[in-house]
Amino acid sequence: MGSLMIGSSPPDIASTATTRTWLLRANALYLLVGSLGGLWMDISGVFFTRGPEVAILNDAPGAGIGFIEAHGLALIIAILLWRAAPLRSWHLTAVAVHILLGTANLVFWQFFIVADSLMAGYVTTSLHWLFAALQLLAAVSVSPAVLRRT
Repeated sequence: MGSLMIGSSPPDIASTATTRTWLLRANALYLLVGSLGGLWMDISGVFFTRGPEVAILNDAPGAGIGFIEAHGLALIIAILLWRAAPLRSWHLTAVAVHILLGTANLVFWQFFIVADSLMAGYVTTSLHWLFAALQLLAAVSVSPAVLRRT
């Protein structure tokens, strides 16, 4: 009949290891796709003078290093999150990553305007904040039993 007893409440879905692993992998997939797309635009703009970043790189060619570093680090973080155990520390790491990236997008919103990439800005920034919230929820829902093992 299952492990639930009459009067007991069902387990919180966000606190299950399977759900938290799924969240970390969905997060990793988003960062992977975004970072590869960003690196493609970075390399196209920096080395081949093509794509939306050209409008910025024409006036500041050295800005390419920051673009490539940011998207390269996002790729590395994606790989780490894909392999991460569903521990509070990894969820908080993901929160920090998305707060950093989401805040950077907002602070440097002019980039999306100049590069005529507003839709990319809306989508990526919204997803950064969505993943920050979901990862925070997952971090606070880790059961005390799991915390004692970590």
